[in-house]
Amino acid sequence: MELTDILRELLPSEIVDNFDIVRYEKTADRFDIWFDEKKIQCEADADNSDIIAYGFCDYKVIQDFPLRGRITHLHLRKRKWLDKSTGEIFSYSTDTSEYEGTRLNAEFVAFLKDEC
Repeated sequence: MELTDILRELLPSEIVDNFDIVRYEKTADRFDIWFDEKKIQCEADADNSDIIAYGFCDYKVIQDFPLRGRITHLHLRKRKWLDKSTGEIFSYSTDTSEYEGTRLNAEFVAFLKDEC
């Protein structure tokens, strides 16, 4: 069994697929896990050499389901991209239409759609 298989049982698969864990802290009553969006361009931009990674947005905190009896906070930050040809700085949003009716909370769905 792979580590990612275990993480998929504990976290939304969208996080496992699109973010890297960069840090975590555990206290007696709380888990905090920090994630940075992976450096993956959308398919439409993959061959565009003018689109480059350009840092990160600020972290947003989402309270997730408790793990092992501890409050769980997910600290997520999306990657920023720069289009050198236009000077535009942007982030990708994730299409969440396929998750309608699932157990993803509204705060997480809004984060996936949000831009910096």
